[in-house]
Amino acid sequence: MKKVFKLKDLDCANCAAKMENNIKKIPGVTNASVNFMMQKMTIESDTDDFDALMDEVQKVCAKVEPDCEIIRK
Repeated sequence: MKKVFKLKDLDCANCAAKMENNIKKIPGVTNASVNFMMQKMTIESDTDDFDALMDEVQKVCAKVEPDCEIIRK
């Protein structure tokens, strides 16, 4: 399953790269991409419980960029 999320207040490309690398380490994530210019994040996972996975993604992102918000629809 692949989902795309809009990001708000992602401040730099270096933070985006750090977020991407850390998200890829989360169990259940098969691939991740964080695009600073587009302010988008793409998550691919083999799990059906995307809400629990996104809670972990939010925690990882908050450690790197506390002001960045992941817009969940």
